[in-house]
Amino acid sequence: MANGNSGAAGTLETGGYDSVFFSASDGLRLHAADYGRDNLATRDRLPVVCLPGLTRNTRDFDDLARLLSTDPKTPRRVVSFDYRGRGRSAWDKDPSRYTIVIEAEDVLSGMAALGLEHAIFVGTSRGGLIMHVLAAMRPGVMAAGVLNDIGPVIEGAGLAQIKAYLSRMPHPKNWADAAQILAEAHSKSFPALSEADWADFARAIYVEKDGQLVSDFDPALLHGLAGVDLSTPLPTLWPQFEGMRGMPLLALRGEHSTLLSSDTLIEMKNRVPSLQAVTIPGHGHAPILHLSGIPEILTKFFASVDKQRRH
Repeated sequence: MANGNSGAAGTLETGGYDSVFFSASDGLRLHAADYGRDNLATRDRLPVVCLPGLTRNTRDFDDLARLLSTDPKTPRRVVSFDYRGRGRSAWDKDPSRYTIVIEAEDVLSGMAALGLEHAIFVGTSRGGLIMHVLAAMRPGVMAAGVLNDIGPVIEGAGLAQIKAYLSRMPHPKNWADAAQILAEAHSKSFPALSEADWADFARAIYVEKDGQLVSDFDPALLHGLAGVDLSTPLPTLWPQFEGMRGMPLLALRGEHSTLLSSDTLIEMKNRVPSLQAVTIPGHGHAPILHLSGIPEILTKFFASVDKQRRH
């Protein structure tokens, strides 16, 4: 394990992937999970960069990344990032720096450290917002994009639900309790999930520290949510979304999502007719990408991207 300086990456080998540490432009130590980079069979295909939601981390993509990187026919290198203050990345002493723009810059630093010039991006929730920012900052890094339950319009009601839940997240006694807490809070939006899925969900969200299970992010991250005025319409990102029209795009929407409305998805399709849009039954915000046939949807989309690049 290496700290990394001036953007240099240090690597720790773990089961199934390389745990890579690199430096942000301000020197903060950040983490990425890198799957399949030593597999020569992945070299001729676009890698996939996965960006998680607001308080989430690389573990959200672990099952999907293993499936994609070990696909017997079309294996791909997959890199997922822990933003600053989440997962295995360092916490920022200045919480005002937990912003989408700075996180987008961190992603670019990580790509440079890992030697990724461009990739297919998969952005869940906040990760999709970072893609909107990259479309304005550095569109060339994105060869194609998957927006997972996010678009240029964020529904205030959905954000209010997230804000309320995060502000009162209970502290589970053990892993079984953690799975039960999550199921009780989200099962109406995610009827497709099994008991085993909720147990996996818990392992992605919580981490054990000093003998207790805690959420795997800096609590100061929620300061930014506290200042959001949900009584007025939230700013939209239509120009940034339309900045992605030049690349293949796929939008996934959870059937029960309260953050991405069906009306917004229709308008996204109207503005970018080439957009492929799929609604995932039995999921809310945001669809869990290794379940409910989503890997097959993604693999088919990735194959179409490869085909377009060859012609």
